[in-house]
Amino acid sequence: MLDYHVYTVGWICIASTELNVGRGLLDGEHENLPPKPKDDNNYLLGRMNGRNAAIGYPESGLCGSHNVSHVATNMARAFPHIRFGLLISSLLTETQHLLDTFPLDTHPLTQFTTGDDLGDNKPHVGDDYFLTSGDKIRFFFEPDAFSASPDPATGKPALLKPKQQAVNKIGHSLHSLSAPFRAVSLSERNAAIARSLGFKDPRVLQSMVICKQPGIGGAVPPHRDSEFLYTDPPSAVGWWFALQDAGPGNATLGMYPGSHRGRAGGKVRRRFVRRSNDEGVVVGTEFVENDGPGLPRGMEEEEVEGEGPKEEDVEVLEVKAGSLVLIHGNVLHKSEKNTSDRSRFAYTFHVIEGADGWKYDERNWLQPPEDGQGFSKLYQ
Repeated sequence: MLDYHVYTVGWICIASTELNVGRGLLDGEHENLPPKPKDDNNYLLGRMNGRNAAIGYPESGLCGSHNVSHVATNMARAFPHIRFGLLISSLLTETQHLLDTFPLDTHPLTQFTTGDDLGDNKPHVGDDYFLTSGDKIRFFFEPDAFSASPDPATGKPALLKPKQQAVNKIGHSLHSLSAPFRAVSLSERNAAIARSLGFKDPRVLQSMVICKQPGIGGAVPPHRDSEFLYTDPPSAVGWWFALQDAGPGNATLGMYPGSHRGRAGGKVRRRFVRRSNDEGVVVGTEFVENDGPGLPRGMEEEEVEGEGPKEEDVEVLEVKAGSLVLIHGNVLHKSEKNTSDRSRFAYTFHVIEGADGWKYDERNWLQPPEDGQGFSKLYQ
C-alpha cells in the first residue's frame, strides 16, 4: 500500500461537479489510506499525469467556501509533499469568499496608491486603516473604481463597480489569519526554499492578494521590495504565486534582469516609511532617502556607469496559474495597468531575515504585531 508521503498533487473540491471532473482526470484510483488523527476530510486518491494525486473534500459532503479552510489545513498536514501550487483553487475560493463577505457600510473606502507615479498626482496611502493592517485582513480599493465627484447623498466617492471588482488588494496578514493561505505560506517547502537561499531565521510578513481588476487594475511603477520592508542590511525576498494566468494581456510582472546587482545600480536608495508631524504623531507615509546599507550582505560592489537597468531590457513574464516567482528584494520590477477584460489575481508574501545581525527598521510602514511575538517564523 502507498503512504501519505508519495502524493505530490493536491486538489480541493467544493462542488460535486468539481469532484466528478477530478475523478475523470485520474488515470487510475488508489485504495484509501488509514485516516490520520483529527483529519475528518474525505480523499479520492489516484494517479494523474504520472503523479500521485489526492483530491480532498469535506467529510459532511460537498459544500461552499466556509469549509475550504478546514479541508486545506487537514490536507497540508496529512500530505507533507503536496505541491502547494496545486492548492490554488482553494486560494481563489477563499479570495472570492473574502471579497463577497467584507462589509462595505463600515469601510473607510481607503484607496491604495504609494504616490509613486508622478503623473497621477495621487497622495501616498497612509490612513489608520492602512497603517494598522499588518496583522489583519483588510481591503484596499482601486482609485479608478470611484466616481470623480462625491455622491451627494453620502458625501463620499461612489463606487462605479461591485465591490468584488473594485478592490486593488487584500492584506496584509493572510498568511496568519486565513487557513488556506497559511497552509500555502508557512509550509515545509517554503522553509526548504528559504534554507536554499541562506536564510537563518526567515520571518514572513506583508502577505496579500493583488487583484489587478479588469480595466482598472492600476499600474505599479518600477520599485524594489526592500524599499518597503527595509532591514539593515537588506534581506527581503518576495514569494509571488500566480492564482490566474498572467501575461502581457493582463498586466503581468515586468522584470529588469540583473537590476539587483550593485554594479547595475541595485542599491536601495529610498525608503517607504511612516511620516510623522512635528509632535511625533504618525500622519501618513512618504518616501525618504536611504541612509543605511543599500545591498545585501555579501553583494556589496560599486556601481558601474552604463550598466543600470534600461526600459528596452524589461522582461515581461508569462506565468501560469500555480507557478511561483521568487523576487529578490533589490531587483527592479513593475506592472502595467490592466486594460484587458481579464483579472490577474496573484498571492504574494515577503520574507526577511530575523536573525541577529539584521535589523528591521522601526520607520518602515509595516511594523510587527503589538503582541510582541514578532513576524511569523517560517522555520517551525
